[in-house]
Amino acid sequence: MRLLLLSDTHLPKRAKALPPQLLEDLPRADVVVHAGDWVDTATLDLLEARAQRLIGVYGNNDGPELRARLPEVAYAELDGVRLGVVHETGPAQGRERRCAERFPDLDVLVFGHSHIPWDSLADERLRLLNPGSPTDRRRQPYCTYMTAEVRGGRLAAVDLHRLPRAT
Repeated sequence: MRLLLLSDTHLPKRAKALPPQLLEDLPRADVVVHAGDWVDTATLDLLEARAQRLIGVYGNNDGPELRARLPEVAYAELDGVRLGVVHETGPAQGRERRCAERFPDLDVLVFGHSHIPWDSLADERLRLLNPGSPTDRRRQPYCTYMTAEVRGGRLAAVDLHRLPRAT
């Protein structure tokens, strides 16, 4: 099972549209995961229409329309992998401990907010993934998103995709 992970799209404030590379990758994903800060409902509508399955949450910059359609925290079981999605996890220092305590029954937690890619293991069991942002690199060298593979009841591969700089 192939996952496409993204967060912090902030459309149309940070960019006018999702990057072409990400849109080309959408049909290859069995599940698309968005960890909040969509900002517009058009991006939610687009991903709902194009994704085989969409799991998403709202973020701190998402208004009432998105909050009415999305949960603050989402959970799913994907071929034996217990996945959670949330926008904010707090500061980087202490993140692994906080998340392991808050989400004791998960195998993978996808989060956003910082726009900084993150891949770590908490408590030797919980994989923490932040795909960064495909539209707003902030202090990072590239805009990013992630893909992952679920095989045999476990997360088998995670890849960070750097997007070309806008010209």
